[in-house]
Amino acid sequence: MSPRPFPPRLFPRRSTPTQTASPRARSTESWHYPLRHHNYRIFVALSLVGSGGVWMQRLAQDWLVLQLTGSPAAVGLAVALQFLPMLVVGPISGVLVDLFPKRRILLVCQSVAALLAAGLAVWNAMGGTDVWVVYASCVALGITSAIDGPARQVFVNEVVGDAGLPAAIGLNSAIGQLGAMAGPALAGVVIAQAGPAAAFAANAGIGVAVLAMIVSIRPGELHHSPAAPEPGARRGQILAGFRFVRARPPLLLTMLLAGLLGAFGMNGPVVLAAFADRVWHSGPAGFGLFNTVSALGALAGALVATRIKRFGRKGIVASAGLFGLTQLLAALMPTQEWFVVMLIVVGFMTLLFLTSAATTVQLEAGASVRGRVLALYFPLLLGGHALGGLLAGWLTEDFGVRTGLVVTGALGMLSAAVIGVLLWKYSTRRRV
Repeated sequence: MSPRPFPPRLFPRRSTPTQTASPRARSTESWHYPLRHHNYRIFVALSLVGSGGVWMQRLAQDWLVLQLTGSPAAVGLAVALQFLPMLVVGPISGVLVDLFPKRRILLVCQSVAALLAAGLAVWNAMGGTDVWVVYASCVALGITSAIDGPARQVFVNEVVGDAGLPAAIGLNSAIGQLGAMAGPALAGVVIAQAGPAAAFAANAGIGVAVLAMIVSIRPGELHHSPAAPEPGARRGQILAGFRFVRARPPLLLTMLLAGLLGAFGMNGPVVLAAFADRVWHSGPAGFGLFNTVSALGALAGALVATRIKRFGRKGIVASAGLFGLTQLLAALMPTQEWFVVMLIVVGFMTLLFLTSAATTVQLEAGASVRGRVLALYFPLLLGGHALGGLLAGWLTEDFGVRTGLVVTGALGMLSAAVIGVLLWKYSTRRRV
């Protein structure tokens, strides 16, 4: 009599889908697989440089406003004017991204951004002092970014195709957010050495370099998105993104959390400028140092985020809560040296949260509506950032720099807790 086989549930086979997959299939899950594509290598470079240039422009504008007015509240208004246009233009830009070639959209947006930077460089070098000129530039840059942001994120799908798409999205999100941290750091150094006009001029040169990189992308190797709907079917395309997100509460809550953290957490231009000017009295040099160390922490966060294959809702909520906590602790540091150390941690948690949230949103959005979903995500994130700039400016002006950062950090922690409870209740209802 032959022996009975062991029950499979007690002794499962050692082979798993991951173990039996071919080396090529496994390689598509790795973050370095998309870098085999010529177009994607160029795209990563232009994402890093382009994102850094945009944020360099924003910080230089903020510092110039502080110089012209001496008011943190005025800086908060400048931050708001840079991001509030996204609340209006964002939903419309999503339709544009889904209907028109992304490469062409990027060329137009980068051309406008380079002209804005060059114009401010000339104006400031000639001694211009009217703050409304800077405010007008903030609005124009906000409109341009509202279209460029979703187009850049969706374009990654055309660059790499389906193979390795999750890794490409995660890496691109991390690179973009890293540029958002490195740009202000570079701007702080340039402003300290040569003034705001030099920072604007440098960004104009960056814009020209980005245009050259976009042109060097090979159109014949792109994986084009699904065809746009017929003209008669385009009505209601803006609402399609709203309906897609509304039907998926976890996705909606993730996007809402990003908006809340944008409002209560990403207020660096206001807070760091105020700490450099009013707390540590280190001026532009300190401002550049603070942004530099934040960028170093962001680099570490980006590297960690790209190594995590699936962060999950719990990880996103936890990183959001730690993001708020580290900001609160940074506000309480007794010396500038300890403040700098905490800024590294803040930068790390910033990138860990933003990269995981952006990757989750993109992967859960269908290819046919991804542009419109991202056009809702970016206004929530950066529109919240705009409102947060006003809030941080008001708190800093009326209650002190440290108090402002403590309050916004605590609100960030509260936001993470509330969203975490809502996600838990939704998952509990689904299991019942």
